[in-house]
Formats: sequence, structure tokens, C-alpha cells
Amino acid sequence: MNILITGATGFLGNNLSNFLIEKGFNLTAIVRESSDLSTLNKNIKIFVYDGNVSNLINFFNINKIEGVIHLASMVISEHKSEEIGDILSSNISFGTEVLEASKKANIKWFINTGTFWQNYESCDYNPTNLYAASKEAFEKIAKYYYETSEFIFNTIKLNDTFGANDKRKKILYYWDKISKSGDTLEMSRGEQIIDMNYIEDVVNAYYLLIEHLSNEGATNGKTYIVTSKNRMSLKELAKVYETTLNKKLNIKWGAKPYRVREVMNPMICHDVIPGWQQKYELVEALKKTYLKG
Repeated sequence: MNILITGATGFLGNNLSNFLIEKGFNLTAIVRESSDLSTLNKNIKIFVYDGNVSNLINFFNINKIEGVIHLASMVISEHKSEEIGDILSSNISFGTEVLEASKKANIKWFINTGTFWQNYESCDYNPTNLYAASKEAFEKIAKYYYETSEFIFNTIKLNDTFGANDKRKKILYYWDKISKSGDTLEMSRGEQIIDMNYIEDVVNAYYLLIEHLSNEGATNGKTYIVTSKNRMSLKELAKVYETTLNKKLNIKWGAKPYRVREVMNPMICHDVIPGWQQKYELVEALKKTYLKG
């Protein structure tokens, strides 16, 4: 199967690309001219997108693209006014151009990636931030495309993901840093529930959805979630981290206020992907991420 993937240079994209190539899929990464390709699998084909939609459509047709995995997005929890244009361009305009090419090329399926932040404190749409609002807007635009074409469009909503070689400046990145330096990290009171998902479980979710969408009977416009059975408060997570890895975290709890619209309890109001279940418990996943051998 010929699959095009956006966001292949990111943490999830890299891991998913390697996995799918091992499974025998033919993968093409759509990238910008300025993208760092040094970490990409040598067996992945590269398409440098210049913003010309006609060129993108031609590429889809010539290479007989059958499925799209859309991971690319600009994630900003609290945006600045000058970032609005980039957020809308990355999270709406670019994805719409890929949808246009998908329709013209008569692909079979399109897997979109959403976020728990689209559902602040509930199962109904209520964006936590502009980033989440842009992800919802893209899904609304996508409805036009899958209702007027033959491809199946599904979304996987993710919360927190982690794993080895994750360079993103997220909470585990900072904890790893202070555990080595002994520095103190100022944080909120840590009462918010965290839904951490190990990268191998997340990658498997995408793979199972590809299999599901390749069979008859898949539901168009369906949203799935990847969620952990080890959900706990941020403060509890810090204790598990210390105990599992035998490390000390110097955290000053309550030194910072919660963010505006802090998600205290991530929603769980969608199904998991057919056949998917969490394989790695949190403790095992932390060991696989940080302990050698």
C-alpha cells in the first residue's frame, strides 16, 4: 500500500514511519524545503511541497497514493497574536490542500490526528486553546471532502505521548533534566489528571486503524481515542517517576498557577480503535524509555 504521511520528521511521525516501513508499506513523507530530514528512515520517499496544490495532486496521482496519515500540526498551548497566521496555515490550510489532493486522486482512506484539547472538561466541542480550535475547524472542513468523495476519514485523538529519544520540551523532558542537574522546577499544584501513552502503543493504534479502514464496514467521520488505564494526577505521576527510575525530582509544587483553561480531567467519550489495547503499563514504559539494558 502506498501511504503519504505528514509530520514524519516529528517524534510520532518518525516512530510510526519506521514501524510501517518494517511492515512493508511504501511510505512518502511530505516535507518543507527547510525540514530537517536527518532522522528519517532511508527507505521513505520524500516529496518536498512548494505550496503548489497542482503539483501535490499530480504527485498523488503519479504515485498512486492510497492512504494519508496526517500528523503535521503547529502545537501551541498559549499563542501569541503574531502566531495566529502560522497556526491557521499549518493546521487548516495545509491539511485542506492535502484533502484536495486526496479527493482528486481517489484515495481509500485518510487518518487525521486530533487532540484531547478539543474537548475541554466535557465530551462536547469546547476548545482549550486556539490550537485545539484550529484542529476542530480542520475536521469540519474535512466533512465536505469525505462527503463528496469515496475516501473514509477517521480521526485519532491523542493526549500525552512519550518514549525514547523524545526531544520535545514536555513534562518528562524537564523531569529528566532536573533529575540529572539537581535543579528545582516550579510547577502548579499538580492536581490535573495526566493521560500518558507510550509511543509503541500509539504507533500500534495507527497500524490497527489502517487495517480497519482497509476492510469493508469502516464508519466515515468516526473519532477514536488512545487512552491509558494508568491515568493519575501530575503529582502522582512524579512519585511513580521517582520510584520507578530511582531518581529525585526537586519540584516546588504550587509555585505556578494553572494555565488558563487548564484541563484537569481529560475527556474519555470516544471509542478505542477496534482490536487496540494498551500493551505497556506506565512503569514498564518508563523503564523502556529511560533505563538501558
